[in-house]
Order: sequence, then C-alpha cells, then structure tokens
Amino acid sequence: MLHYTVVFLVIALVAALLGFTGIAAGAAEIAKILFFIFIILFVISLIMGLMGRK
Repeated sequence: MLHYTVVFLVIALVAALLGFTGIAAGAAEIAKILFFIFIILFVISLIMGLMGRK
C-alpha cells in the first residue's frame, strides 16, 4: 500500500509541474489518504504483534 502512496505522490508532482492542477490535487489527495491508511494499519499490526508475543 505504501507503494501506491509513492506512485500517486509522483503522479501529483509530475502533474503539478506540467500545470494540471486538478489532476495534481486529486492525486495528492489520494496519496494522502493511502498514506494515513498505511500508517493506521502499521500501528494496528505493531500492537497486535506486541500483544501476540506475551
């Protein structure tokens, strides 16, 4: 999932450089959402892993 975040971030940067502001904003928003989902899933798996060791 982190891979998709990086892909959408690169798409947003390229679109911003070319002047496609609508596409850049959309890709940046998708990248931001995916990043936060990734962080939430990472924290959940970290907590579950620590609880499973006991």
